[in-house]
Amino acid sequence: MENQTSSSEFVLLGLTSDPQLQSLLFFVFSVIYLITLFGNTVIMIVISTDPHLHSPMYFFLFHLALTDICYATTIIPYMLVKFLLKQRTIDFSACIIQMSLILFSAGSEIFMLSAMAYDRYIAICKPLQYQEVMNKPVCSQLVGGAWAMGVLHSIINTLPMLNVQFCKYTEIKHFSCELPPLLTAACGRTFLNKLVLLSSAVIFGSSSFLLILISYIYIISTVLKIESAMGRQKAFSTCSSHLIIVVLLYTTALFQYTKPSSVSSFILDQLFSIQYSILTPMLNPIIYSLKNNDVKTAL
Repeated sequence: MENQTSSSEFVLLGLTSDPQLQSLLFFVFSVIYLITLFGNTVIMIVISTDPHLHSPMYFFLFHLALTDICYATTIIPYMLVKFLLKQRTIDFSACIIQMSLILFSAGSEIFMLSAMAYDRYIAICKPLQYQEVMNKPVCSQLVGGAWAMGVLHSIINTLPMLNVQFCKYTEIKHFSCELPPLLTAACGRTFLNKLVLLSSAVIFGSSSFLLILISYIYIISTVLKIESAMGRQKAFSTCSSHLIIVVLLYTTALFQYTKPSSVSSFILDQLFSIQYSILTPMLNPIIYSLKNNDVKTAL
């Protein structure tokens, strides 16, 4: 065993080694990436140009769309290059950079969703104080905090990886340099890294989820007190898109980052990663476009 250097290479096994299947996957993921870029860019342009959407809710949605573009761009273009060139090696430095950007995007996204949940809580539970509480400085601080938490999440997990030992020939059973499969492929001791990963996933993930959960407990209790069915439906409709995205992201991502290695499965790990890192960024603008009347009107 030896410490990795910038000239060291890993082998990404990817989704398949079948050339015909690789060509099909190249087409599929190209379409997914184009939809992701187009959908999120359109959402950002519409929110920026339509005065009716210059509100805190859409300010957060703008930054969520930007996060989704970052997330997808970190993973998919490199996949497409590998499919096209039939090459599976990746430099150690490139792998670490990709890993840190994945951690940054994931951390930013979960806290952006927490900020959006807090916004819905104020809008539904304290409507008379909404303009006062959700002013521009507060919204900017919430968004800045979400991006900052993403940076912190990335740094905490990236720095310990620089001291991990790998063998000369290292296979990563994944399509990207995501942290869990990277740790599995290491030859040296990774107990500290796994402890840091689990701790950060629990602390960052559970704190973000707890904020969302508390917000929705108050939201649901407030909505149930509304006497008219139309009023309840209108209140819930402003939260439905956000709830769908939260479920899509958390159910797979938290399991992937907190599950023990004994229950790891190559196919299951790949499917979960595709769900939260590739499909969710594509689905977010579609869900918000279909479920939100203001966005549909603006479009």
